[in-house]
Formats: sequence, C-alpha cells, structure tokens
Amino acid sequence: MKPGLVTITFRKLSPQAIVEAASAAGLACLEWGGDIHVPHGDWETARAVGQKTRDHNLEVRAYGSYYALAESEAKGLAFESVLDTAVALGAPCIRVWPGKRGSAVADAAYRQLVADDALRVAELAQAKGISLAYEFHGGSLTDTAASARALLDATEHPGIFTLWQPPVGGTVEENLKGLALVLPRLGHVHAFHWWPDAQHRLPLAEGAAAWERYLAAMREGGKSPDVLLEFVPGDDPAVLAREAQTLLELTGDFPA
Repeated sequence: MKPGLVTITFRKLSPQAIVEAASAAGLACLEWGGDIHVPHGDWETARAVGQKTRDHNLEVRAYGSYYALAESEAKGLAFESVLDTAVALGAPCIRVWPGKRGSAVADAAYRQLVADDALRVAELAQAKGISLAYEFHGGSLTDTAASARALLDATEHPGIFTLWQPPVGGTVEENLKGLALVLPRLGHVHAFHWWPDAQHRLPLAEGAAAWERYLAAMREGGKSPDVLLEFVPGDDPAVLAREAQTLLELTGDFPA
C-alpha cells in the first residue's frame, strides 16, 4: 500500500509546488488531474509533469481524467486524446467516469452504452499497457457499491478496475459491506474523512479507526492497493504534512 495524493486536492497549486509538497511529506505516488494540472490533449505539459514527478522520487499512479463513458465522445473529448496524454505522462492507469447518470435514473439502455464504451476504450488502453479504473462517485453508475459491482460484472476485462472511497454519511459497517462487493476488482483508493456530510472535511486522524478497518478488510481480501489522499480540511496545503503522516501510519509506511 503506497501512500499518495490526488492532485485535484490542490487545484490552485502548480505541478512543481505539488511534487515538492508531496515529496517533503513522505508520499510515494500521485494521481494527476486532467482538468487543470495535466489537461487532456496537452502532451507537452503531460511529459513535463511526469518528469517532475519522477525527478522528486514519486510515481505517477494514475491519470485522473474527466472522460465520461457514453458521454464525452459526443461532447468533443475523444478517448484517444486522453489516452495519448496518459502515455505522455507515464501513467499506468486512467480514471474514467462511469457515465453521468446516477444508478436510480439510469435505464438498461444507458447502462449498456456505458458498458460498451468501457470495453471499447479498455481495449485501446490495453494496447498501450494502461488499465482503466472507474471513479467511485455520486451521479454515476458507481454511486452505490451494488451498482458498481453490476457495472464491473457487465465489463469483464483484465484492464478494468474500480476506485473506492467511503461513501459520505455511511456507517463503517455499511461501507465495509459495499467494499466487499467491489474488492475483487479494486484498483487504488481515495482517502479522506468527511463526517457527517461533504461540508465537514475533518482531519484524517479523526477517521483513523474506520480507515484501519477498511484497510484491514482489503488486506484480508488479498488486496494491497495504493491509498491516495483526496482533499484535506480547508483545502489547505499547510495541513498536508499532518494528513500525510496519518496516511503513512495507516498504510504501514511510517512508524506510528
């Protein structure tokens, strides 16, 4: 379990500032966002950011794209552009959004469109040695663990995985049950502690007991995913070192 950072945590910081802060905090890997830091189709920036990452002894864990399955092609974002950017960045994995409709309103036809596009782009990515990971998020077909599992079952492919993060407002027991549904296809993990809702972003240490159980369940299930901080209290770069220390302790990469 390598500790890392999702760079959209600090959208206002430059890539240089992010790699310096992540390295100083003792983190090991980064998921670079495709909205600001490494825009889709900007291969020059992607190459430069990838090199900055490696120069600071960090790994590129993933390219956090905003490609939405069954949606983006029609809106002008070709997956090939996203894929080429990931190649330039040196990312082994691309995050994709499993549609833009929640599971409660997505009918069977829409689910099929998402699945078909997932399988199509997974083949393109696999040819470049890159895997895909579904964002695990509201407003998409992974807004519940059951829906995410159904999508995974509909897209059996060696290069398709899912991200995971604890649904905000869920109990630890509920979240563990959901985690178990997607664990066989788990990619990497986004870590934060929001309670009781997304408006209350608390220090990760306050959720350490819950995270110990989540990570233990992953290990017991034979998984050791990389775990990346996503957002911090107040979006404040000054608290990164503190939040990173908690994550390092949880993942076993730092003496408690």
